[in-house]
Amino acid sequence: MSEEAPEQASRIEKLCAEQGLRMTAPRRVIARVLSEASDHPDVDEVYRRVHAVDPRISLSTVYRTVGLLTRKGIIARHDFGAGRMRFEEASGEHHDHLINVETGAVIEFHNEEIERLQERVAKELGFELVGHRLQLFGVPLKRRRER
Repeated sequence: MSEEAPEQASRIEKLCAEQGLRMTAPRRVIARVLSEASDHPDVDEVYRRVHAVDPRISLSTVYRTVGLLTRKGIIARHDFGAGRMRFEEASGEHHDHLINVETGAVIEFHNEEIERLQERVAKELGFELVGHRLQLFGVPLKRRRER
């Protein structure tokens, strides 16, 4: 984040403003860090990134802000195992997750065949599907050595 020119508000900052949240300087930094995340960081990782931008922001401020943004539906909280909640911007666009259990990397994906299958299963069981979360856990396939 450059100090030379005023920056445009991040998507999360804009969502906060739409919800009438007061944007303090620490909240603005936390919102930008979360908006820029291409992964699904846990709170400790968010804190590390925030601390690199502004070391005056405390871990408790990050926890409180992440909690507030989650309650307001601005960011989504995920439990991918390993005892840590991970976060991403609540985009409103449905996607599922594949978690690499060796590295913790999270891959987002959308598959129409899976979506249709879930709808069919719900219907067969007498339900209208109103939402779902799919999390797949896997290890990378080992590449075969050519001989």
